[in-house]
Amino acid sequence: MVDNVIPYISGEEEKSEIEPLKIWGRIEGNEIKNWNDTIITTQCIRVPVTDGHLATVFVSFDKKPSKEEIIERWNNYKGKPQRLGLPSAPSQFLKYYEDNNRPQTKLDRDFQNGMGVTIGRLRKDKVFDYKFVGLSHNVLRGAAGGAVLIAELLKEEGYLVSK
Repeated sequence: MVDNVIPYISGEEEKSEIEPLKIWGRIEGNEIKNWNDTIITTQCIRVPVTDGHLATVFVSFDKKPSKEEIIERWNNYKGKPQRLGLPSAPSQFLKYYEDNNRPQTKLDRDFQNGMGVTIGRLRKDKVFDYKFVGLSHNVLRGAAGGAVLIAELLKEEGYLVSK
């Protein structure tokens, strides 16, 4: 991987397009029903960094918010893990950087002990309403820490019981 970028990762693009629809979906009986009101398209490229998933995102809205409103909502967002004060939950889940060269994997992947997400470069787009860059720690937020946080939430919600 040193001095190389790989333009295709088997299965990653499909996963990136389907998984959020499951997360945003609902449970009916014993089945997950995907959210159907959003279209996601991706292109995933492997770049040799120690940790961090960096995404460029393009979005459109039914009712276009202002840039200031988006940033305010990101910076003040409190999800259920924050409201419940779960042990692994970052106190601040999202952080927006005004500086155009942020987020960066080396500088920003450890935000909130790797459990937060950093965002930058929100700007108008010529095709969509806006575009921006987002960064998460692929191990701490994405795999290990994310699994622990989900387990904490399931326990808090009564789906897991201690013996």
